[in-house]
Amino acid sequence: MSALALRLPQVGGRASWRALLPRLFALLLVVAGLVQFGQGLWIPVKAQVAQVLLDRSFSASMDAGAPLKPWPWADMQPVARITATRLDVSDVVLSGASGQAMAFGPTEVLDNGSVRILAAHRDTHFRFMRDLRVGDELVLQGINGVKHRYRVTHFQTVRWDGFAYPVSPDRELLALATCYPFDAVEPGPLRRVAWAELVE
Repeated sequence: MSALALRLPQVGGRASWRALLPRLFALLLVVAGLVQFGQGLWIPVKAQVAQVLLDRSFSASMDAGAPLKPWPWADMQPVARITATRLDVSDVVLSGASGQAMAFGPTEVLDNGSVRILAAHRDTHFRFMRDLRVGDELVLQGINGVKHRYRVTHFQTVRWDGFAYPVSPDRELLALATCYPFDAVEPGPLRRVAWAELVE
């Protein structure tokens, strides 16, 4: 009677480790995939939670009459809310033009009393600038509750280091600035600026 030979991996030997390597590699790939999936899921969740906290902070700042941080460790505070009326877009504007602040919303780069400049990323909070047109209304509401209406008058494309603003404009101006072109995937030197004049 003949017998079938069956080779079993040697326990604790090289053969057993070689047999386990493909499984370990597959397990590592699964774990790495789950980590990537978790990180990808966390970013939009964090962004949504941050927007809720910013909205609450803006409302609380209006009630208090002074800017309040959206979370204890934040390095920025709400200073206003910008709304593009026709496009039905509204965002809380943050103090400090740091990269950290800009990750959460538009930031105030300048407010000298006659010119106010806001900046935000082209693929997030200022994505709407792609559809903004001359004549569109922008409403800027401060934490004091006062609303100022602006009308978009023109657009300008400039290098980041060539941007300039009028020192003494005839009317108060609001400028929205973002990276350009809108569909670029790499950072570049150009900025798209929407200029608007105060209506009331």
